[in-house]
Amino acid sequence: MTLHSSEQRIVGVSSKLSNILRNVLKRDAVASTARAYEHVYGRDEAGSFEQRKTEYKRLTNQYYDLATDLYEYGWGRSFHFAPRAPNESFPASLARHEQYLADRLGLRPGMRVADLGCGVAGPLCEIARFSGATIVGVNNNAYQLERARKLSEEAGLDHLAEFLKCDFMHMDAPDDSFDAAYAIEATVHAPTKVGCYAEVFRVLKPGGCFAAYEYSLTSRFDPNNPRHRQIKSDVESGGALPDIPFANQIDDALRQVGFELLETRDLAENPGPGIPWYHPLVGSRFSFAGFRSSQVGRMATRGALRLLEALCVVPRGTVRVTGILDLCASGMVASGRLGIFTPMYFLYARKPR
Repeated sequence: MTLHSSEQRIVGVSSKLSNILRNVLKRDAVASTARAYEHVYGRDEAGSFEQRKTEYKRLTNQYYDLATDLYEYGWGRSFHFAPRAPNESFPASLARHEQYLADRLGLRPGMRVADLGCGVAGPLCEIARFSGATIVGVNNNAYQLERARKLSEEAGLDHLAEFLKCDFMHMDAPDDSFDAAYAIEATVHAPTKVGCYAEVFRVLKPGGCFAAYEYSLTSRFDPNNPRHRQIKSDVESGGALPDIPFANQIDDALRQVGFELLETRDLAENPGPGIPWYHPLVGSRFSFAGFRSSQVGRMATRGALRLLEALCVVPRGTVRVTGILDLCASGMVASGRLGIFTPMYFLYARKPR
């Protein structure tokens, strides 16, 4: 019997869903890991704030043990947002966003470059292919590194990809060992910006540059507005973030550790026509490629996983994990519509010679 394309698609989706979280943790550990994560982020903001910072390494690892498969299923292999032009596809916008960093840093063959918080190497592969530079992925999550190595090999880029299993707050690299460094929505997990940027400064060669996309509150965020505070808390709780800073705090931290600021700006504030960065989490037109990341798609995925969990096909606690991610997605959409938050505060800085 030959399956029609729509039937093949449904079978493929079912197969992908049934594999979610099966290879990350022991089956009986998913629910307990989710509960342990929620134990910190479920408390009142004042009570959990310091614990988020002191236990950032454990919390971030727990989060990505739980979230990585779901991210790949719903979003792809590049775990970030991007500015998007009219009629531009979502994957094309992600690739362009990644290439922009490589272009600004002047990456080229022979350079050795640090990718801080490399995820499963989606951006790393794109930037290595685009620039020809050797990219060293820094990641402290064992499961993501396993995926990153496999995916870079499958892409035929393992000759340009290296990986370090370490915390980017304490990199296993000598002083002055990288020609450049970048981060794409990854250093948001750092407990302090000063500590993170100081480590980047240490491993860069004199004259080396650092470029990144950071999460930042905008000037529209009102700390006295309860709705604004709740949205911020939802993004932090659903994304394993210690705290989201204002843009001036990011700039100050870079200067404090010795960087020369060459440029900083919010790429989401684009006066020209374009598609809002949070659009993939809403979805206004049906396309299968974008459906899974949309609000309706997330609801459908959660319903399917609820059934698979009841049938013991996926580990107990999987649906609970989707609730954590949905909290972040809802907060992202609300913050984007109000203009109180950006995931693409662009920074470009240089270590003096």
